Amino acid sequence: MRVVSLVPSLTEAVAVSAPGALAGATDWCTHPPDLAVARVGGTKNPDVERIVALAPDLVIANEEENRAPDLDELRTAGVEVLVTEVRDVPQAFGELARVLAACGVRARPRWLDEAERTWAALPPPERRTTAVVPVWRRPWMVLGRDTFAGDVLSRLGVDHLYATHPDRYPRVPVGELRAAAPDVVVLPDEPYRFTADDGPEAFPGQPCALVSGRHLTWYGPSLAEAPAVLGGALRAAHR
Repeated sequence: MRVVSLVPSLTEAVAVSAPGALAGATDWCTHPPDLAVARVGGTKNPDVERIVALAPDLVIANEEENRAPDLDELRTAGVEVLVTEVRDVPQAFGELARVLAACGVRARPRWLDEAERTWAALPPPERRTTAVVPVWRRPWMVLGRDTFAGDVLSRLGVDHLYATHPDRYPRVPVGELRAAAPDVVVLPDEPYRFTADDGPEAFPGQPCALVSGRHLTWYGPSLAEAPAVLGGALRAAHR
């Protein structure tokens, strides 16, 4: 089985569950750190000719991260493409199992069982807090409706204020974000790399949580530790 992954979190899942199966991955596929496979460009601009030249049995993609025209071009070239859709935590587990089975993984990996147990055992939040969750600036964009990251936060007791917005990633002026007066501003380090020096200064006087984008937005082995990692970052914002 030769697999090309166009989704960083799925790349990690396949790499640790089916060693040797990956023939290619995107430039953004950073885990495992020692991953040594052909690179095929970005998630939004993959090198279709290079992918085809790798002669994969399967390309794995995601309906949000990858562009339909690129996937159609791969299919036209005779490449099988599996497209995932992940909007919440339970769906992530189902799609991960489907991807791994398609990649030839016969036994359910231990990390997937561990991740499911971790999320199933989460205690009810002691209290709920409100948040805005920027994912980009210039222009400012935030989590909107029907997102995996929004569901992750909700299960940790965080209700983001644009969860009912018509758009999944609405553009919202920063002044409006400040005026919304959330309990916390959640700033992940991807897709935009918010840091202590780039992001919090736009929200003076408001608690800001700098969080790992991998634990907030990736569905893969990081799911097992995501509640603890994200919970620690959220608590730190209120100290």
